[in-house]
Amino acid sequence: MGKPKAKVDKKICLACGGCISVCPQDALLMCGGRAYVHEENCISCAICIRTCPVGAISGEAY
Repeated sequence: MGKPKAKVDKKICLACGGCISVCPQDALLMCGGRAYVHEENCISCAICIRTCPVGAISGEAY
């Protein structure tokens, strides 16, 4: 089991872009009107998780 990576619940995501603006690795982008995590770039820093105003991002082991 690896480090926990960010995962976006697309049903909850508001597409506000807050997570994208704070990600130090550019691991988040907009896709289909919702945030999407580029898993290879995610360093498990959890900044996006703490930033999401609706709790749409969680940590999950891959």
